[in-house]
Amino acid sequence: MANRAVAQEHYINRELSWIGFNKRVLAQALDTRTALLEQAKFNAIFSNNLDEFFMVRVASLKSQVEAGITKTSEDGLTPLQQLLTIRDHLIPLIEQQQNHYRKHLKKQLHDQGVHLLDYQQLNKRQRVWIDNYFQTAIFPVLTPLAVDQAHPFPFVSNLSLNVAALILDQETGQQQFARVKVPQKTMTRFVEIPPDLSEIKPLPILAAVPLEQVVAFNLKLLFPGMKVEEHYFFRVTRDADLELRDLEADDLMSAIEQGLHKRRMGGEVVRLEVTNEMPQRVVDMLIEGMAVEENDLYRISGLLGLDDLFELMRLPLQQLKDEPHIGQTCKVLARSQRGLLEDESIKEEEFESIFSVIRRKDVLLHHPYDLFATSVEEFINQAADDPLVMGIKMTLYRTSKDSPIIAALIRAAENGKQVMALVELKARFDEGNNIQWAKHLEQSGVHVVYGVLGLKTHTKTVLVVRKEKARLRSYVHIGTGNYNSKTSRLYTDIGLLSARPELGQDLVELFNYLTGFSKQQSFRRLLVAPVTLRKGMESLIIREIEHARAGRNGHIRAKMNALVDPAIIALLYEASQVGVRIELIIRGMCCLYPGRKGLSENISVISIIGRFLEHSRIFWFANDKTPEVYIGSADWMPRNLDRRVEAISPIEEPEQKEHLEKLLNVYLNDNREAWDMQSDGNFLQRQAKSEERCAQHQLINLWRQGIPTE
Repeated sequence: MANRAVAQEHYINRELSWIGFNKRVLAQALDTRTALLEQAKFNAIFSNNLDEFFMVRVASLKSQVEAGITKTSEDGLTPLQQLLTIRDHLIPLIEQQQNHYRKHLKKQLHDQGVHLLDYQQLNKRQRVWIDNYFQTAIFPVLTPLAVDQAHPFPFVSNLSLNVAALILDQETGQQQFARVKVPQKTMTRFVEIPPDLSEIKPLPILAAVPLEQVVAFNLKLLFPGMKVEEHYFFRVTRDADLELRDLEADDLMSAIEQGLHKRRMGGEVVRLEVTNEMPQRVVDMLIEGMAVEENDLYRISGLLGLDDLFELMRLPLQQLKDEPHIGQTCKVLARSQRGLLEDESIKEEEFESIFSVIRRKDVLLHHPYDLFATSVEEFINQAADDPLVMGIKMTLYRTSKDSPIIAALIRAAENGKQVMALVELKARFDEGNNIQWAKHLEQSGVHVVYGVLGLKTHTKTVLVVRKEKARLRSYVHIGTGNYNSKTSRLYTDIGLLSARPELGQDLVELFNYLTGFSKQQSFRRLLVAPVTLRKGMESLIIREIEHARAGRNGHIRAKMNALVDPAIIALLYEASQVGVRIELIIRGMCCLYPGRKGLSENISVISIIGRFLEHSRIFWFANDKTPEVYIGSADWMPRNLDRRVEAISPIEEPEQKEHLEKLLNVYLNDNREAWDMQSDGNFLQRQAKSEERCAQHQLINLWRQGIPTE
């Protein structure tokens, strides 16, 4: 089924679609309705996203150009054409971000007592304090590197912030170039100054100056006897994608560790950012010294590396942030919390294990509204301590550094249980963290495996095997998000806890596929990539087409991170043309054109960008009034359907299907954070004509009222 093709003119370039997504992120920063420190956060997210885009996507395109590859993308552009188009789209967005930071955000924060100052704005007392701070806390760790015939241009590491200085030897009259690296890894970007040094009343809550300016205006101490004539700032982004062969586990870990060292240092330069004031002669030195191409140069009218605005979120200024949100314990799990056993007012018989709850009925979870700690973590914690549990198997794609789940797995192994963790070493930008966890788990007696050769294991699954009345029963968790305590509070994800035998047996066989030589080609209820997921999804779409052709209502609703797969897009176009109504909620890339007459007039697409990152995947098919609903880890992208191990699970309970349908309605009716995709591929943010409906805020309020129930 995957051989369906989509015409070039009907496919949106995925890189430009991604830029469109990041533009929507930036719009959150520019929106005056967004709280001030949240504006700073979205500015940081925009910059952080852009860094990764250059390190991976732009780097890949540049590698293709250098290799002489001219194969066109699905929309008909060569790698070089894509690079030039990317640049054209990014420059106005970067200028928009900088204008907002300089002219609006800094001023409004200043009015709220948060003074982000430039060095030149410091009063005499503040300057004395900063200069003393430089000498005691910064100066000893700096290393000035001169460039001359005896000293070649120094290596500039990935994402480093640097000062380019022009130094005059007053004895010889010769001007020299020097580079000083700003020590970002060991120091905060914004150096705080004691508020009582301010001459403005009332005193500021925070007064701070960028670290690189503190360095730059004290360069004379680094070059005694010389005159610092000029200084400018620059930042470098390098190719950070790890190219890994299909290796056995030990070799793979070694290769990744070597690759991480390479990433820290960096591959080829893919972007050079310089402050706008830097004269062309200095730019030329940098371009020549680092072999940078002219098209990789970006002049910035303001601070480089605005991802460091994340630092401001630590300020205790709740009035400048979103209202705090702490999820609720899922009602059906309320009596299954281990903490209840420590409450002397609760009788032991009133406590029931989480396994008893799951045996009665599937439990559907929606994070961060349902607390991750009292659901998924509680499930794994109880499995680790329950004497009837014989074994635990789970996949780990990304997890937090102080993960309670890792601690539970180690405790389970120490309790004599058979514990297996599949740690995906190739989880991009989490490789180092995962390597450390893998080693720690192995040392604690957990059996650690690294998945199937040639495939990245992206599925989010847990299997717990428990001995009950002389038989073994399987309990499962299948989710859309990572087993990560931190991101569970920031990302929206769906999870299913179940004791259905068919799901348990499917996971038993899936883990055998992941750890052994199984060539499983079919599963009972799960749709598994790369084996059955593509065929299964396409069959579900085709069934809606057949319903529509037979005069019945065809209807598809799907929520995911990205829609990129050409064959799926071609099939959705076909479905639209026979009258299937298709409602898509796509956070990020969407390469399909909606609402085009004769092509996709029955397809609508919205994107929701809010305080929580929309990460859940839900697939709903009307099936002639007998809906089928699935949740899982995969987007409609070639990598998810063909090159990763993914698992999509059906939702069986009728009320849970109805709950997910209502949830999709809440998203589709959002008029605050929803963006409508136009037929030309652009997005327009919805504007409330009367009552504002923000899906995420509605869901927070519903959970607080205890309305979502099992």
